[in-house]
Amino acid sequence: MQFLYFIQQALIWIITIYWIYQLIISVCSLITLKEKPLIVNKNHKFLAIIPAHNEEAVVGNLIESLQKQNYPKNKYDICVIADNCTDKTKEVAESYGVKIFERYEEDPAKRTKGDALRLFLNTLLADPNMDYDAFCVFDADNIVDENFISAMNKHLCQGEEVVQGYRDIKNPTDSWIASGYAIFYWTMNRFYHLARYNAGLSPLINGTGFMVKFDAIRPTGWNTNTLTEDIEFSLKRIIQGKKLGWATDAIAYDEQPVKFKPSWSQRSRWTIGHIQCLFEYTKPLAKAASTNKTLMNFDGLLYMLGSIPMFVITILLLVLNAISYLFNGMTTPDFVMNIVRYVVPTFLLPILTALIIMIIDKKPIKKMWKGLLMYPIFLGSWLLINFKCLFKRDTTWEKIEHVRNVKIEDKKINQS
Repeated sequence: MQFLYFIQQALIWIITIYWIYQLIISVCSLITLKEKPLIVNKNHKFLAIIPAHNEEAVVGNLIESLQKQNYPKNKYDICVIADNCTDKTKEVAESYGVKIFERYEEDPAKRTKGDALRLFLNTLLADPNMDYDAFCVFDADNIVDENFISAMNKHLCQGEEVVQGYRDIKNPTDSWIASGYAIFYWTMNRFYHLARYNAGLSPLINGTGFMVKFDAIRPTGWNTNTLTEDIEFSLKRIIQGKKLGWATDAIAYDEQPVKFKPSWSQRSRWTIGHIQCLFEYTKPLAKAASTNKTLMNFDGLLYMLGSIPMFVITILLLVLNAISYLFNGMTTPDFVMNIVRYVVPTFLLPILTALIIMIIDKKPIKKMWKGLLMYPIFLGSWLLINFKCLFKRDTTWEKIEHVRNVKIEDKKINQS
């Protein structure tokens, strides 16, 4: 039992130090930084890319919001990747006069967003007449703030090559599931991405609403292989010692699932993608941290270790507590107190954190009260997903249906 006690204490210290570090970095989100100076002052030429698989119900609203950007119209184009579409996505896009790139893939395992981006971007890079400076990627269900491209152009002029925009939610009050997503992303926006940007570390690409300078991918092309191509691309940049940027004023509104089953499927895919990245990039991240000896590289390594490995450590600690209790190595009050120590930070503290963020960022608390109360269940279901994916990993891409007909004008009215 003494041996188990030493292991238990070691695991407690690992978890404690990890979360103290995260707390310290999160506080940096409250810092206001001076505006970075411009290295160049010009309107770069952008390409807005929209990978779309059977998105006829929503892609038009995204195109409309992009066509209403406060940016010179001759300085950006819009292209829809009609990816194995069997509906009228292509026809809807054509009605708006945007560029179309069609892709047909026989292998179901390769019908992913990452594969679509790789084929399109590498085809574009091979064109000697390609004259775009940077590209932005959006999911077809997004709508985009009118200042998105101008905000990204500013960051490009400041010398940042890869920048994640602020990922907001198009339908935060549709259900407790959608509210859970909204609270999660609002938390990540401030306490992960903004905090690291302010601390001189690196945020991460977050799926949609991001900008990449073409020079950043010109040497190797777009080359991702996991189900989470955004995280994979971010980790590759961090391994190279290159920071990613963050743009709070470049806002893209994302539609989230409103029902539990598609949410379970989506989050399972994300977890499997994280596990793929864990196997592929933990060693290179550790090597980069050892070689470069920078906090940015170490922070990138912690991101990988803080997902599934930290979850496994927590499970081991709970199991050790149970064993100690069953073999009379712990009293009942001590055992109950230990369980409470896990339950409160895991399920109740996030509600308080969410409230703080919603107050700071002026989010609609009254409309979100049901989502706040159900947020522990949303997080708890994610823990179950993590546990399931430790043993069963289906890498088949399952489409999430997007049907929420929201225009950018509707978001402005609701927020005014």
